[in-house]
Amino acid sequence: MVEKREHRVVLYVVLVILSILALTPMIWAISSSLQSDVQIFENLMPFSWKAFIPINPTLSAYRTLFIEKGFGRALLNSFIVSIATVVAGVLVNSMCGFAFAVFEFKGKKVLFFLALVSFMIPFEAIAIPLYQVVNRLNLIDTYWALILPAISNGLAIFLFRQFFMDIPKDYIDAGRIDGASWWTVFAKIYVPLAKPVVISAALILFLFQWEAFLWPLIAARDSNLQVIQVAIAGLNQENLMMWSQMFAASVVAVIIPVVLILPLQQYYVQGVTGAGIKG
Repeated sequence: MVEKREHRVVLYVVLVILSILALTPMIWAISSSLQSDVQIFENLMPFSWKAFIPINPTLSAYRTLFIEKGFGRALLNSFIVSIATVVAGVLVNSMCGFAFAVFEFKGKKVLFFLALVSFMIPFEAIAIPLYQVVNRLNLIDTYWALILPAISNGLAIFLFRQFFMDIPKDYIDAGRIDGASWWTVFAKIYVPLAKPVVISAALILFLFQWEAFLWPLIAARDSNLQVIQVAIAGLNQENLMMWSQMFAASVVAVIIPVVLILPLQQYYVQGVTGAGIKG
């Protein structure tokens, strides 16, 4: 017992140290966002503990971002694009996963293989062909250009398919005997059982859109459609870098996903582990 307790204490100490190391950049970024550019460098050269705890904190960087530079518009655009993608993506990908798990049809294995390969291909490899397709549809500089290409996600399809395959087929037989349509079986039997996977897929889709940079930069040249990552890159001026504003924007961009993930991480882990590799 004593040996086990010692091992547990050592483990906790190591975890605490690793947590502090992991959180140090975020703490420094938050502290720097509450200081002026002069104070940031004064506390770094030579290094001082004041770099992590500002003495005279100020919100001027945040006020400049949201009042003068319209950062709130980029934040709103990211929310609109991310939430729309999550809603449409969960519906589309869950239906695809249901079809791959339940139905037998010609070319099923080939299509599922293509779905798996799709999320392994670097986006840079398809950026130009995707732009040509979206441009021919006259969707450039619209929300649709940012939302539609991100709805279908191979990883989300894979998670749904694997989870649905683990549900006993007796549920389908019982529903069909009672006269339920396939849509009823899907919406009222399968989806309610897949809550962890729904949350996992929603988080994957949200993070994918929230962190997107290259495609929004290409497809949304209108400043009114700028998303948060493009807006942050725009703060990097040619001859002048406003470090406090850059830190403030980065803190906002990071905290929002963290606030969403922390209360849902249990379901995310269940969704990913529950959709283990089967068949």
